[in-house]
Amino acid sequence: MLERGRNVLLEGAQGTLLDLDHGTYPFVTSSNPVAGGALTGSGLGPRHVERVIGITKAYVTRVGSGPFPTELRGAAGGQRSAEARDSDAAVGEEMTAVGKEYGTTTGRRRRVGWFDAVLARYAARVNGLTEHFLTKLDVLSAFESLKVCRAYRYQGDEYEHIPPHHANFHHAKPVYEQLPGWCTDLTAVSRYADLPVGAQAYVDRLEELGGVPIRWVSVGPARSQTLERS
Repeated sequence: MLERGRNVLLEGAQGTLLDLDHGTYPFVTSSNPVAGGALTGSGLGPRHVERVIGITKAYVTRVGSGPFPTELRGAAGGQRSAEARDSDAAVGEEMTAVGKEYGTTTGRRRRVGWFDAVLARYAARVNGLTEHFLTKLDVLSAFESLKVCRAYRYQGDEYEHIPPHHANFHHAKPVYEQLPGWCTDLTAVSRYADLPVGAQAYVDRLEELGGVPIRWVSVGPARSQTLERS
């Protein structure tokens, strides 16, 4: 097909942080789901690759064990007040319910957390991303205020990229910036320009922090709910 000038689309499974070599070992899978794995799996050479599209939710999810700095759970942060822990737990519960964050085959509950720009930058570098597809923006309509992790802090040091040592990453604390929500149902929006100003500002900020253009945004599971961003 390539010799005939046709386009070929390769779709990867799982995610960057589950990669055997570049993920959060030992909490990984047995293969290479990063973009390079598509070449070894298909038998194509890198000269054929023209675009690498990263797919990320407007927040973060993870199944199973492993480090998750922005996870929303009541037991997080031993030194934090009970009120703060309860607030995190409530947000996490609502995000799970609204986003239907359960495995499609196993029904296993996914862990959820705020968007992590440190991981987004890492994924962009490891995969050589040329653009991003942002999904599930509509889920965040449930919240009046949103948080985005821009860096990590560990033992007084701040990291804008994943720390070089696993211990630093596994025990890192997120450095957040707060953004206003939009509290408006997005599921009927059919043009990106018609999204609320707050939703567009959120996408703009994720793009700025991630360092990769966000070309598409989804506000629901239907094809008609995929919005192209000019």
